[in-house]
Amino acid sequence: MELTIDTSSNIASIALSHKGEILTELTWQSAQNHTVELLPNLLRLLEQAKVEPSSIEAILVAKGPGSFNGLRVGISTAKGLAFSLNIPLLGISTLEAEAYPFAYTNLPLCPIHKAGREEIAAALYQQKGNEWRCLKEEHLTTIEALCQRIKRETIFCGEIPSNTEAELKQNLGKKAIIPQPFVRLRRAGSLAMLGWQKLNTGEHDDLAALQPLYLRPPHITEPKRRRIINENSQIRP
Repeated sequence: MELTIDTSSNIASIALSHKGEILTELTWQSAQNHTVELLPNLLRLLEQAKVEPSSIEAILVAKGPGSFNGLRVGISTAKGLAFSLNIPLLGISTLEAEAYPFAYTNLPLCPIHKAGREEIAAALYQQKGNEWRCLKEEHLTTIEALCQRIKRETIFCGEIPSNTEAELKQNLGKKAIIPQPFVRLRRAGSLAMLGWQKLNTGEHDDLAALQPLYLRPPHITEPKRRRIINENSQIRP
């Protein structure tokens, strides 16, 4: 049995699965409350499925890109559980998990997230026969630069802002295929199915080495008290 955790954004999702087949799943609007909501909802999920933690055999977690605090909470929780249960842990790209539900189309799949500073986080995937491929790894770009690279019909998915959706349609016309928002909703169930395939081929992460995938260093506010150098090079608190 696998436990899947996704706290990449304001939409949080967790699931229990058996060899990738979903047993139970919980998705909710968390905003910035991952710290206080994740563990109670994990307990709720286990109670709903009548499952003991000792039955979990692997943990899958979305590793980003996404919310700094959300990813930190999800990955630290996943690490703690994997360590205490002595089971494998695997981190999976949030963008890859968003693209995977559309693999059956065999079209190029471009998941998008807003990244601030007029940039977006994007990647490119495609199913070729029985092979799931990453054509372009997670990266920061702009809508203009992204559209210049699109040469054929492509499915755009993920948490696409409405203004970004409009720009894609304006620049790419019929080459931009954008499913409705409720179809693009990221669910732990999709991550669980993808994760099981990877686990089944022997993929897993080192417990100490797994870190959130940040495409840009997180913003760190300055401390309230700083050491200031005055004009005479004297240092005062």
